[in-house]
Amino acid sequence: MDKNAAAPPQGDASTVRDVAARAGVSASTVSRVLGGTYPVAKTTRAKVLKAMRELDYVVNAHARALGGSTNKTVAFVVDDVTGPFYAQVARGVEEQASAEGRLCMVCTTHNDPQRVLAVVETMREQRADAVIVVGGAWDDKAYQDRMTHFAHALDRAGSRLVLVGRPPLGPGVPATVVDYDDEDGAFAMTTHLLSAGHRRVAYLGRVPGLSTSSRRLSGFTRAHQLLGIEPDPELIVDGSFTRGFGYQGTRELLASGVEFSALFAGTDMVAAGALQALREAGVRVPEDIAVAGYDDIPTAIDVYPTLTTVHVPAEELGRTAVRLALHREEFPESQHQVLGTHIVIRESTRRRGL
Repeated sequence: MDKNAAAPPQGDASTVRDVAARAGVSASTVSRVLGGTYPVAKTTRAKVLKAMRELDYVVNAHARALGGSTNKTVAFVVDDVTGPFYAQVARGVEEQASAEGRLCMVCTTHNDPQRVLAVVETMREQRADAVIVVGGAWDDKAYQDRMTHFAHALDRAGSRLVLVGRPPLGPGVPATVVDYDDEDGAFAMTTHLLSAGHRRVAYLGRVPGLSTSSRRLSGFTRAHQLLGIEPDPELIVDGSFTRGFGYQGTRELLASGVEFSALFAGTDMVAAGALQALREAGVRVPEDIAVAGYDDIPTAIDVYPTLTTVHVPAEELGRTAVRLALHREEFPESQHQVLGTHIVIRESTRRRGL
């Protein structure tokens, strides 16, 4: 890096002239590299691209034409928008974005952390007003470091990174966090099952390295410890938050011969698969085995028996995320909010007539 080259003022977005000064070329040469329609020497192109990286230059002709303004868009970044829980959060995001005069853009990442990073970078280039990333975070330092980098980059571009249902990136990182009381929800549900007399409770759907799973399992474990009960490791089953895993995982749990009288599924979709497997095996719910889920998606009242679950205010998560991000100057002290959860008792853990 040329130490004598002028750097843009702290907090200001870099310009073509800044890139040209850093690379030691003319502004027109930078424009030719960006346009890609005129031949540029390979070494010159490399110097321009290097300068762009060093200055964190955002390539966005539309944004430049607007003098650096945002494009009235809110980006919703999610693993799978067809998932019922995510769809509810998306509804909240879209409703609030519409009320704020913004267009909502949905971007799916297919459970790929690298795709999350690529989408966030693209939304930064597009100058979205807010980039809302929903779902658990992976315990990966390199990934967290990149997300921290993007939080600062979005902030410099006048945008905002919003984390929904995942922990903060750390002190001093310019990001809005809208979370829910995940661990206490699992604690309350497990306490409900233990208080009903169940001493062998299976936990179906531990996802190693995923913050959502880690927090739910922590609540599950803490409830046992409070009552002086040691959870059986054989009853904690690794898997994914899918209906297919709930079905297969329950079949394998039954085939193993390990005893349990209640099953706490990591999500309602896992619970739906578990209910099917138990029904096919001739196991009565809740008479033989009680079943509980997490999220309280609409399907929870459509399955048979209706599902006891932990209610998460999904739509409110989405609305709050948009509201706080777009009005962060008005609510600087409210950029980290945790919404409450509570359990909903239905037929799957309650004997008939009670």
